[in-house]
Amino acid sequence: MTTSTTASTTNPDPSARPCRLGIDVGSTTAKLVVLDQAHRLLFAEYLRHNAEVFTTLVGMLERALERFGDQTLSVAITGTAGMGVSEKTGIHFIQEVVSSANVVRALYPEVRTLIDLGGEDAKIIFFNERMKPDIRMNGACAGGTGAFIDQMATLLNVSVEDLDRLAARHTSVYPIASRCGVFAKTDVQNLISRDVPREEIAASIFRAVALQSVNALSRGFKITPKVLFSGGPLTFLPMLRQAFREVLQLSDAQTFVPERPELVTAIGAALSDGVERTDLTLAGLLERLRAGNGGARTAAASGPEALFADEAELQSWSALKDRHQVGRVALEELDGQDCFLGIDSGSTTTKVVLTDAEGRLGLTHYATNDGNPIEAVLSGLERVRARLAEAGVAPRIARTAVTGYGEDLIRSALRIDEGLVETIAHYRAAKFFDPEVSFILDIGGQDMKAIFVRDGVINDLEINEACSSGAGSFIQTFARSLGYEVTEFARLACASQHPCDLGTRCTVFMNSKVKQSLREGATIGDISAGLAYSVVKNCFNKVLKISNPDLLGAHVVVQGGTFRNPAVLRALERVIGREVVRPDIAELMGAYGAALHASDRYAQALRAAVPAASTFIGLDDLERARHYERKTLMCKGCENTCTISRLTFEGDRVFFTGNKCERVFSNQGADRKKGLNLHETKRALLFERSGAAIGGRERPMKIGIPRALNQFENFPYWNTLLTECGFEVVLSSPSSVKLAEKGAGTVMSENICFPAKLTNGHVLDLIGKRVDRILFPMVRYEQDEHPEAVNYYNCPVVTGYPDVIRSAVDPALRHGVPYDKPEISFTDDELLAGSSWAYLKTMGVKRPVFER
Repeated sequence: MTTSTTASTTNPDPSARPCRLGIDVGSTTAKLVVLDQAHRLLFAEYLRHNAEVFTTLVGMLERALERFGDQTLSVAITGTAGMGVSEKTGIHFIQEVVSSANVVRALYPEVRTLIDLGGEDAKIIFFNERMKPDIRMNGACAGGTGAFIDQMATLLNVSVEDLDRLAARHTSVYPIASRCGVFAKTDVQNLISRDVPREEIAASIFRAVALQSVNALSRGFKITPKVLFSGGPLTFLPMLRQAFREVLQLSDAQTFVPERPELVTAIGAALSDGVERTDLTLAGLLERLRAGNGGARTAAASGPEALFADEAELQSWSALKDRHQVGRVALEELDGQDCFLGIDSGSTTTKVVLTDAEGRLGLTHYATNDGNPIEAVLSGLERVRARLAEAGVAPRIARTAVTGYGEDLIRSALRIDEGLVETIAHYRAAKFFDPEVSFILDIGGQDMKAIFVRDGVINDLEINEACSSGAGSFIQTFARSLGYEVTEFARLACASQHPCDLGTRCTVFMNSKVKQSLREGATIGDISAGLAYSVVKNCFNKVLKISNPDLLGAHVVVQGGTFRNPAVLRALERVIGREVVRPDIAELMGAYGAALHASDRYAQALRAAVPAASTFIGLDDLERARHYERKTLMCKGCENTCTISRLTFEGDRVFFTGNKCERVFSNQGADRKKGLNLHETKRALLFERSGAAIGGRERPMKIGIPRALNQFENFPYWNTLLTECGFEVVLSSPSSVKLAEKGAGTVMSENICFPAKLTNGHVLDLIGKRVDRILFPMVRYEQDEHPEAVNYYNCPVVTGYPDVIRSAVDPALRHGVPYDKPEISFTDDELLAGSSWAYLKTMGVKRPVFER
């Protein structure tokens, strides 16, 4: 969203005087409006508050006071953070969805649906013919909101406005999970590492936001035009509005954007009647806000221990940590010598190191990859080349190795000799610093790796699978949302004497805890120190699930850029109760381990008397890697129909991106023998059967069966039974992203499992196929498949979902397709026959036909 917008509106009517004032304090922005007695906008401001809520509001009111003088106005406040302001100032509070609904009823009676996106909240309000609202608002998850978009823009290293401009140039979209920012980061980073154009990624992010909002909030309600868009994201991002129109299948004429959509909720607070309001002069309101901002916070007795007692302890500790340093070598000593190049193409950054045969560092490079891993590596290598040229030296690159997210891509582009998984690279680097290392903790931007070592061998490994609340981006995101750079944020944490206890929760939940602490008077340093503790506690307790620090052993080495933050490093030592080794190149350890691995492989080849020349294209020919051909293909290996990009580099080296598997397009070479595809075999056994009716009916009735949940494996029974009784069986299409999106707006709960969510799309697909009826039985007991099984119950979701479909999709009432959900049990043959006959006789089937 626009970082700050200040706008004033002057009414030409000289009789207009300020009458009402509305304040909307959201999670990231503050809005203030002044209306006259005819509800016309006289003055408005919209600013990011960067957690300095009272300071921002005071500045706004000072400008309003300067404009209007000390007028008495009727005041109300709303918004996510407005409750805290209300509690401290005594200004009456109005719930924000009520405020938004009041605006529509008062000013836009033709609107039937309001969709509002804020910094961390999203809401949809449905209005019936009498303008009675049905209000839906997101709960704990902030996926699909402005904060989510901010995070994705940060990941691509662009502003939100540039994200919108990129999306305007897209040609296709990819599926991205917006249910949670963490899952989305994984999807986006995967697209980045596969060199998918940023234009496509930007458009995919906006589409994911639209789908998340529709899926999570509509819950089966039909979104009826006209639709009003409001809130900062939908105000300042035209391509986001377009994504909503496409998902909802609405034309421009069926949607509506008011003149100042970002101010809708604040205007609602100013307009709202029938609720308590506060009459105050502007000077009186300013006085209350200044008084509310002056409350001091008392440290909670149960809060974490301060990271450092004073500045002297910090300086002493810093000197102790700085003693773990890697050896350096002057560039002049590398002239003509064998050197080894290590590259770590990570999730958000690119690291390059050049070492000599003894592991001493000659050159290093560290930079963000800006959403383009190939260009990031090439830029790093060009800097290495330039510095070598400046020094007038020409070392011999004897061997190269790459690790990280972009390993396969970079290896193909630059003909790198070796590729190794990150775990091995980090272990190799840690062993160089401490040969007796017993535990390695690597925390990157969104990755965490815990490596347990016993007797010099990796014994166990823990990696974060879904949650990244203990990773570096966790603190980076919070620092930026509060308006600080990470280095300053860390400095304030080290000076804090009363760290906040923010618990061990995910990023979304933590936002509310941070807001609460700020309302209670916590300083930014207290918040930062509390977050440092939370990162460590989340890492051990929630993500890696390590409860006993004794399991770590006596030799702990930490790696990753996150540990350049002294607050996080100190919090780790406080939590585990022991000192740890942090190399001075903590953020470069992946690349350093890769360089050491390249050196090891070269030494092995020399000992075996079979030294092989490096395949690396060389520092002088880097430009060749920029010239590659991209061709878009559609994989037809399965129903996913993935969009594949084939990158062809010089020398006909090919790299495929976009494939979810390597059954058809593989980067592993063509010499691998393909095994039996059990999924395809099962699919063929279940569904490759005729659905044509058996019998003499001229036009047999078409009965649709959704290819979902238990119907998947029970299909052979129903297909045989129904076709033998003279019906034509129509199966829904295979599951796909498009089919899931088709049913997204009818899903009743965002927390239901994805196979259940898919069912809505399957039922709508059958309706689109113009079947005569849909059969979706309620099956409580399945077939007895194993003698040792305790019972044969279906999951309650599976058993009850036919009822959910009747309410959410309602094929009969909404679409005119009769919907059958007979109760069936497969556990007993007699019960199965009886319940099947009870259903079929209502369809006109004769008993002899059923029994044959």
